[in-house]
Amino acid sequence: VRLLFINHFRNIYGLGAVLSATKASAGLPQAGDEYDFYRSFPGFQEFCESQGDGLLHCMSQIMQHHGCRSHVRDQNKLTGLEERFDLVVDSNDVILERAGILLDEADGVNRNQQPVMPAGFQPPKIVVSSWNRKGPGSGSRSETFRLLHAKNVTRPQLKFKERIDNSNTPFIPKIFIKPNARKPLPACKTSRERPEDLDVPAALADLIHQQRTQEHVDDMFAHPYQYELDHLSTQEKLLSKPEPQMYKPMAETKFSFIDSLEDLVALNEKLCKLSEFAVDLEHHSYRSFLGLTCLMQISTREEDFIIDTLELRSEMYILNEAFTDPSIVKVFHGADSDIEWLQRDFGLYVVNLFDTHQASRALNLARHSLDHLLKHFCSVDSDKRYQLADWRIRPLPDEMVQYARTDTHYLLYIYDCVKVQLLDFNHSQPGLLQSVWNKSKDISLKKYVKPIYTEESYLELQRKQKKSLNTQQLTAFRLLFAWRDKLARQEDESTGFVLPTHMMNKISEELPKEPQGIIACCNPVPPLVRQQVNELHLLVQQAREMPLLKVETKDAQKSLSVAQMKARQITESFQNPFRMVRHDQRLTLISDCILCTPTQSHFCVPLGFQYLPSKDVHVNKNAKFDPSSKIFEISKRWKLQSIEQQQKEMEAKKKAKEEAKEQARKESAKSGGKKRERVDGEVGELTPKPSKKLMKSAEKPQKTEATPQESFKPFDYSQSDLKVFAGTKSKDSTQFDPNRQDEGFKKKVFASGNRSMSFLAGKSDRGFRHNWPKR
Repeated sequence: VRLLFINHFRNIYGLGAVLSATKASAGLPQAGDEYDFYRSFPGFQEFCESQGDGLLHCMSQIMQHHGCRSHVRDQNKLTGLEERFDLVVDSNDVILERAGILLDEADGVNRNQQPVMPAGFQPPKIVVSSWNRKGPGSGSRSETFRLLHAKNVTRPQLKFKERIDNSNTPFIPKIFIKPNARKPLPACKTSRERPEDLDVPAALADLIHQQRTQEHVDDMFAHPYQYELDHLSTQEKLLSKPEPQMYKPMAETKFSFIDSLEDLVALNEKLCKLSEFAVDLEHHSYRSFLGLTCLMQISTREEDFIIDTLELRSEMYILNEAFTDPSIVKVFHGADSDIEWLQRDFGLYVVNLFDTHQASRALNLARHSLDHLLKHFCSVDSDKRYQLADWRIRPLPDEMVQYARTDTHYLLYIYDCVKVQLLDFNHSQPGLLQSVWNKSKDISLKKYVKPIYTEESYLELQRKQKKSLNTQQLTAFRLLFAWRDKLARQEDESTGFVLPTHMMNKISEELPKEPQGIIACCNPVPPLVRQQVNELHLLVQQAREMPLLKVETKDAQKSLSVAQMKARQITESFQNPFRMVRHDQRLTLISDCILCTPTQSHFCVPLGFQYLPSKDVHVNKNAKFDPSSKIFEISKRWKLQSIEQQQKEMEAKKKAKEEAKEQARKESAKSGGKKRERVDGEVGELTPKPSKKLMKSAEKPQKTEATPQESFKPFDYSQSDLKVFAGTKSKDSTQFDPNRQDEGFKKKVFASGNRSMSFLAGKSDRGFRHNWPKR
């Protein structure tokens, strides 16, 4: 409390001193006439100079104390004032920066010290572009190594007894014998072959068999050891603190390479007698659609084993006896993928798993890779140059064998060490260790899911590219994606080997017009692309025929109703989803994308589709903008037909109008009995011209009922003076004579109508002002 009071008093005192100094400086004479007036007094001038020297001296001492330049009293230079001002600014920056650092230290933040790193932290290694380059500290290792990726490796799929199932059907577990079972295996999985289904793939045979029996449908896709893992309890000795058992040097450890069935059976018998062993897998995914497990490494406290899983692929299920024994601990590192690979290729399952990766995460280590654990617990630098090597190479080079052994040779010792640290970290309480066991059990419950191609599979990949494509480009991307998936399944190659994604994007964006343009988009050209470049060219041409429309967004696609989506899925399962038929000279369409209520009679069409009339048909917007449909072609035809229909209607209306006119003339002629005669009128009388509105209204047929003929009284023109239209005769001849140029030629006036048709013969009317009669 006393210290707080002192600090508070100092803050108040410092604030008061700053305020008093600011107030005093504001009371000094201001620059200008006032300052010049006070400066004229010698006493004031001497006082200012003495105070100024004292302030400069104090500033110099402060600047020297902080290591800054302090030549503020140097007045010899011509630019002394500007330089001294810069010195003051720089010194202020330095002093304020140091004050900020000291305030941070008072708050507990220290910028000068190195950050506190967790125990065992290792800075990330610099990745060298060439794996064959000798790194620092490599010791006696040779500088040159064998090829990591062999191009001429014989495809191991050719030697497999069971063909790999790349069909577009769900994965069905391969297990048919269940050792260490507390719940028996369902009857549908106890037989590997069914005589009635030998002509179809294995996965399809399972589906057919289940459709026939209609039994154990849920058990077919369930985890075979779900019941055993749910009822697995961690033993008391596994939660106690062990004594770490030091590993043997690798040179003194016995090693066995297993590639025969007899050796595999002998290994299984050895493993069943142990209490724990370590497991790891080496996988290859570039030259296979689903991937291949090429090696399995198993290490005990005394021996190391490497199993050639390519050679013993069909017999690996034998190890289920040891792998599913709940009394034996199976130690993995990062088993998420390993569990799925074991199920997919061998039908192997793991019960009582311990994952050192989950233990590393529970301990909050700096990194969780096996490389870091080897360095932290065993002081071993692992060589990761073979991590992505082609593990199909046979025979295996010695360097790759040593790398594979390293992954499991030290893993049991690491297992002991992390258990000790987990118990010490939690004050010898087994709660943290139990959580690692539970997370490891959850990993054991993972099921392998086969990649299934759907009509919207390409959308997920296209979204990851984060590029906006028009309808033509998106159609090309969809077609290329489907072609790549189909060919990869047929040839058992990865999609990246058939056509890499970046090349597929480039072809979709460029849309080459010629096959050579497709080759130019690929560097280097994949072998299957070069073989089937003509087929790819046809797909690109099909995409170029699409209209350039706005692509639907994700939200617009979500707005489709459930019925539309279901109808689209059913319709697109056909090879030709759109079928055009001609009936009664009307264009009709069978499609899932069109919603209408037909007014004509219904026809019997499979799947509930109906023939739709071509007139007054409503086309769904989503169907028009769907890149996978060709509804725009039908829309164009419908548009042309509607235009033709409009033209026909216009012609019909015109014809009807002419017929109405003709009929009106005939009726008027019959009612009059004879042709109307003109009536003589007075000379100079102006006949009014009928208005256009009245003329138009006379042309249109009247909708009202016609008056009887007896009430019609025609105008009597017998009393009219028709001479008014003849005009006044001139004495001279009315015939024009070009040789006669008489100035006295009189102006002729025709007073018929409401304007004068007068002219001057032989003289221009330009500029002449006519004396028109008033209307």
